[in-house]
Amino acid sequence: MGNVIIGVHGLGNKPASLLLERWWKLALTEGLRTFGYNSVLPQFRIAYWADILHEKCQDPDEKNPDSPYFLDEKYVEAPEYFPVENFSTRKKVMDFLGKQMNRIFLNEDLSLNYSFISDTIINRYFKDLEIYYTGNIRDKYNQIKRAYELIRNRLHKLLKEHKDDNIMLIGHSMGSIIAFDVMTFLAPDIKINTFITMGAPLGLPVVISKIAAEQRQRGIIQNKLCTPPAVIKNWFNFSDILDKIALNYKLSDNYSENQSGVKPVDIHVINNYEIDGIRNPHKSFGYLRTPEFSKILNEFIVAEKLSIKQKVSRRINIITNNLKSLISTNKN
Repeated sequence: MGNVIIGVHGLGNKPASLLLERWWKLALTEGLRTFGYNSVLPQFRIAYWADILHEKCQDPDEKNPDSPYFLDEKYVEAPEYFPVENFSTRKKVMDFLGKQMNRIFLNEDLSLNYSFISDTIINRYFKDLEIYYTGNIRDKYNQIKRAYELIRNRLHKLLKEHKDDNIMLIGHSMGSIIAFDVMTFLAPDIKINTFITMGAPLGLPVVISKIAAEQRQRGIIQNKLCTPPAVIKNWFNFSDILDKIALNYKLSDNYSENQSGVKPVDIHVINNYEIDGIRNPHKSFGYLRTPEFSKILNEFIVAEKLSIKQKVSRRINIITNNLKSLISTNKN
């Protein structure tokens, strides 16, 4: 049993899986290095699903910016200087809007009011999410399957492979929805030590209603969603106040604790991703190297070392006590 980190990427087309995995690892190690942690990154794997919805991946060598395969947001290290502004007023407004959104769009049973508005928004701005919830796709055997089944299976397969490991599961953007659904509906018994959400749309009324609707279909009746049963220790939810995907960022208002007593802990961060002078407060690389997340990542890594030491210490104590007992018996 060892530590493993599994990441689930977000909306939109992506570069090839090996390159994306490499960039995630670079961002993770950049954060550890920047904030003075000497921890060595454990095994990292990415649940890659962009190829299910996109015929060809983004190409870092594509020069035509009008090409659908042009990659405009590559991994780059954080800028040396990144101005930090005061968004306290914006935070108050966002908190107010978040509560009002749920009051207006959600019924007491978490079904959705004015669904035509949400459907229009999803269709226009979140095409991948629309396909995830409603689309059908042909699998590699040319059989028609529900899109969400194929996408969820990618993560489910990885979780099963690492079911005996100590897992940190990171869901970015739409990846947080996929991770939540897999832990809730497919793998509630595979233990997840720490669940991390970044730029998560899990607080949006349409997403809450979709999760609640599937729960009702499966005979689970709840007036409030709760942390997936798989999460046994922590759920940390990271958001930048300028991240438009995490508009309703305060997940602790929408998700109650599970049977292990775990509920989301909301943490505000500054996502410092910038390339060619253009900022993107939603980008995964920026979230993965924030000081707040790097601290939690380091604690997760170090915990394994401590547990090994404790196991060795306990083993030595057992052997020592057995020897003492044996010596005492021989003397008698």
